[in-house]
Amino acid sequence: MKTRQASLLGAVFMMATSAVGPGFITQTATFTSLMGAAFAFGILASIVIDFVVQLNIWRVVTVTGMRAHEVANAALPGSGYLLAVLVIFGGLVFNVGNIAGAGLGFNALTGLDPRWGGALSGLIAIGIFLSHRAGVAIDRIVMALGVLMLALTVFVAIASDPPVGEALRQTVMPDSISFATITTIVGGTVGGYITYAGAHRILDRGVGGVEHVETVSKAALRGILVTGVMRYVLFLAILGVVASGVTIDISSQGANPAAQAFQVAAGEFGLRAFGLILWAAGITSIIGAAYTSMTFLGAFRPGIGEAMRNRATVVFIAVSLVVFMLLGTPPAALLVFAGGFNGLILPLGLTLFLWVAWRRQDLMAGYRYPRWLLVAGAVVSLMTWYMGYQSIGPIFAFLTPSA
Repeated sequence: MKTRQASLLGAVFMMATSAVGPGFITQTATFTSLMGAAFAFGILASIVIDFVVQLNIWRVVTVTGMRAHEVANAALPGSGYLLAVLVIFGGLVFNVGNIAGAGLGFNALTGLDPRWGGALSGLIAIGIFLSHRAGVAIDRIVMALGVLMLALTVFVAIASDPPVGEALRQTVMPDSISFATITTIVGGTVGGYITYAGAHRILDRGVGGVEHVETVSKAALRGILVTGVMRYVLFLAILGVVASGVTIDISSQGANPAAQAFQVAAGEFGLRAFGLILWAAGITSIIGAAYTSMTFLGAFRPGIGEAMRNRATVVFIAVSLVVFMLLGTPPAALLVFAGGFNGLILPLGLTLFLWVAWRRQDLMAGYRYPRWLLVAGAVVSLMTWYMGYQSIGPIFAFLTPSA
């Protein structure tokens, strides 16, 4: 029982830390600066979409005992290979952003150049996967750093003194709505590889089958609650600074918008606390992106063992690190784009999963799938397809910020 609970907790924090990575932190600072309290609606939308997506993904993976690419191939032969390619490529894009985020965190924490901070973070992640007890180390690291991130963010949110009443009003009655920002923030929290991080971790830890579906669903709900609180608290921390009239730089070459907000809110301590938060978000997301992306290698190499997959994960992180060192795009802009790109991947996988839940009872071991969850999933799927279509241009425009 204790082993199963530890495995579920590790999966919860794998999902949570992946969903509140440097991309989400930078996106939140950027969009809060642009939209103010109206961005609260985008946060709410991301939480609702996350709730529906994760409950569907975790449930189907648990009941079928199949990874996402296997589910996709069962729903539509050949689609699993496409999904695997998109997730691996999207994971690579996101991981370059994660390394950039870890570098920005190191810079805020110690003053070290972001490139070298990112390089050091990438090497630390490689060392974790080279460990003989990589599985246990991953679970423990993401749990410890996840708790640290939440505690520090709550402190800074209190210090920034945000207009909570206005934020709550605009959470449900926003002055303006931007599909591009919602798609990007959804992509940064539940798009691409993030959708499958916790679910695949569950299978790796041996918690699968119809008998575990309720336990796994409760674990997914806990993870969504943790990420939801973290997202809203982070938004409030930055909103307090924006509402005070401070202008945050979001577009220059060296822009680090969230760092500016934390420094204004809590002075030098705020800056150092932000550095630690962003670095923790970066290193855990590097681990989550690399681990989850490489679980999709099974689409091309069925039966691949954990040892070989860990070696492939090391190569994946190394490639991400090389791309990061060579790329000239400002880290903040890259982080925002990465979320948007992964948001464009989300509808494909979700649609295929819903088809299996609805029409492929042969794969569901006789499990009676909740009708309300299926309907909610269909609504979210249609929303994400529409938002993705509306947002393609604006998302790619994030790669060309002003000088």
